[in-house]
Amino acid sequence: MQINLKAAFFLSQAAARTMVPHRHGKIINIASMLSFQGGIIVPSYTAAKSGIAGITRALANEWAKHGINVNAIAPGYMATDNTAALRADPDRSKSILDRIPAGRWGTPDDLKGAVVFLASSASDYMHGAIIPVDGGWLTR
Repeated sequence: MQINLKAAFFLSQAAARTMVPHRHGKIINIASMLSFQGGIIVPSYTAAKSGIAGITRALANEWAKHGINVNAIAPGYMATDNTAALRADPDRSKSILDRIPAGRWGTPDDLKGAVVFLASSASDYMHGAIIPVDGGWLTR
C-alpha cells in the first residue's frame, strides 16, 4: 500500500504543486489490469491498484481546471522480475498465456506508446482515463 498507492498519491500532489502555477501538466499513474478485477491471492496489490484508478479519476476531476491531465496506464502481465515466479511455474504460466489474446507476456517496451501518447498534446482532452496495455486480457 505504501509503494503502490500512497507514494503515487503524494508524488501526484507534489507534482501538481509545480504544475498549477504553469496551468499545464501531465500526470501518468501506473494502475494495473487488477484495477478492474479481483485477481488471485493478491488482495493488497489489487486494493492498491484499484485505489490508483480511483485517485486517478478523483485528481483528474480536481485538477483539470488547472490544466493538469491525470490519467493512468493499466499494464497486464509483464515479463519482469515481479512475475518471474509465475513465468517459471509451467501450469500457472500456461493458464495466463492461454487467456491473453496476444499469446505472450508483455514487456516494459509495450508501455512506451501509451506513455508517449498520454504525455503528449494528443491527450490534452483526456482526464481520468485508464488505458489497458494487457495484450487483450481484459477483453476475455
